[in-house]
Amino acid sequence: MTDHEQPLVTHLIELRNRLLRSVLLVLVLFVSLFYFANDLYLILVKPLSGLLPENGAMIATGVASPFLVPFKLTFVLAVLLAVPYLLHQIWAFISPGLYQNEKKFAVPLLVSSIVLFYAGISFAYFVVLPLVFGFFTAAGPEGINFMPDISNILDFILKIFFAFGVAFEIPIATFLMVLSGMTTVAALTEKRPYIFVGCFVVGMLVTPPDVFSQTILAVPMWLLFEAGVLASRTIKKTRHDGDDSDDETPAP
Repeated sequence: MTDHEQPLVTHLIELRNRLLRSVLLVLVLFVSLFYFANDLYLILVKPLSGLLPENGAMIATGVASPFLVPFKLTFVLAVLLAVPYLLHQIWAFISPGLYQNEKKFAVPLLVSSIVLFYAGISFAYFVVLPLVFGFFTAAGPEGINFMPDISNILDFILKIFFAFGVAFEIPIATFLMVLSGMTTVAALTEKRPYIFVGCFVVGMLVTPPDVFSQTILAVPMWLLFEAGVLASRTIKKTRHDGDDSDDETPAP
């Protein structure tokens, strides 16, 4: 019996086992990192702490914030570190249902997804956060002490990380849309002006209200979209080369 002919219960059991292994890895990473939770938080907020004015400081307004904030950061970091394994489990679960000529894209897409996701977070930490925090620390009225809450800082940074991590997945999303037949390279090329404007709209929504900060997100998004379109051009050639092969059924 091949994988695509297996009963639903078998697939559900496989899904459960993969979920359990993923959760176990996250828990192991969390326990390993929790001892360093406070140090990890100080590293995370370094782009802000170095910009605080002389009379500014980070504060904790909640009674349990000094414990819960590093706890939350450690858990999120454990998930982020487990992303390669989590994506591997996803691909391993869905790959038996792919056609052979589509299945060969799995490993390159998996590696590219991981690299782009981490690249987006790194770009946000080393480039975006210093600029954003620099804008906020300098924009306040004179005489106002800038003392951000540690919980709000963490939430803000995680939102930025998520936004840029997802934004850097644009080439993968574009490639998969073309691969699945949802759209074509020609259609995406025709919509290029609208997508260009859309990148700046997204940049306006998730960055401070200045043109420079919006461009920091919009330009990489645009370049990543173009990279996805360029990579998608290989799909037609690959499918054409596989027309005479026997790749029309899912791999066992």
